[in-house]
Amino acid sequence: MMMDSQTIQPHNIKAAATWGAGGLNYDRISQTISDSIEHCVIRLAPKPGERILDVATGTGWTARRISARGASVIGIDLGTDLVEAAKAYAAEARLTIDFQVGDAEALSFEDQSFDAVISTYGVMFVNKPEVAAAELARVCKKGGRVGLTTWPADGALAGLFKVMKPYMPAPAAPPPPSPFEWGSKERVQQLLGSAFDLRFETGITVLREPSGLAVWELFVGGYGPTKALAAALDPERREGLKRDFIAYHDGFKSELGVAMPRDYLVTIGVRK
Repeated sequence: MMMDSQTIQPHNIKAAATWGAGGLNYDRISQTISDSIEHCVIRLAPKPGERILDVATGTGWTARRISARGASVIGIDLGTDLVEAAKAYAAEARLTIDFQVGDAEALSFEDQSFDAVISTYGVMFVNKPEVAAAELARVCKKGGRVGLTTWPADGALAGLFKVMKPYMPAPAAPPPPSPFEWGSKERVQQLLGSAFDLRFETGITVLREPSGLAVWELFVGGYGPTKALAAALDPERREGLKRDFIAYHDGFKSELGVAMPRDYLVTIGVRK
C-alpha cells in the first residue's frame, strides 16, 4: 500500500515502513501486552462522550479498549498497513473508530482538541522526543489527561533490542535518542512535566509462549522491527539473529515454556 508521504515527515518514512511491516499480525503482539495496555486505560479512565487521541495506535488494540468504554477515539499511526489492519479489527468488533495515517511529531489536529491523549509503547519510538511531547501537550485540553505505557532501559524488552542491535545497520550520526529513555520517570518529567502534572505507576506483563522458537515466529511474523530486520539480512546472518533471539527467550523458560517478565511504566498526567 502506498505511504501517505504528505502526512509522514521525510525523516520518518523509513520508520513507517519498519513498523508497518507487522500488518494484521501486529495485533498478536498487542495481545501479549494487553494487560499492560488495560492498566493504562484503567488509569486514564475514559468516559463516554470524551474525545480521545491514541498516538501510534498500531492495529488499534488500545483504541478499541477505549471505544468499548463509550469514548470517541481517533487512532493515528505511521504505518499505513497497520492503520488498514486497525480499521478491519474495529469493524470486526463493531466499533466506530476513526483511524488515520499520522505522525506523532506533527499531529494534524487543532490545539486543545482532545479530552485525553494516550500512547501505549508508541510515542516512545519517535525520532524527536521533545517535538512529540510538545504535540501531545498541544492537542490536549486544559484539565485533560495524558496516559503513557513505556518500557524502561533495564527491562527485558530493552534486552531484546540489544539482541537485535548487532544485526542492525549502523545508526546515523549522531544516533537517535533511545526509546527506552521514556521508561524513566525523570525523562518523562523532562519531556512532559512543564505541561502536565504527572503521576507514575509500574507494572509487570509476562510474555508466555511455548518456547523461544514460538516467540521468534510470533515476532518475525508480526513485530515490525524484528520482521523488517530479518527480511533485510542475508541467510547466514538471519540464522544468527534467529539463534540469538531464541536463546535470549529460552533464558526465561519455566517447566511449562517461556515466561518472560517485562517491567513497564505507566504515566498519567493532567494538563496544566
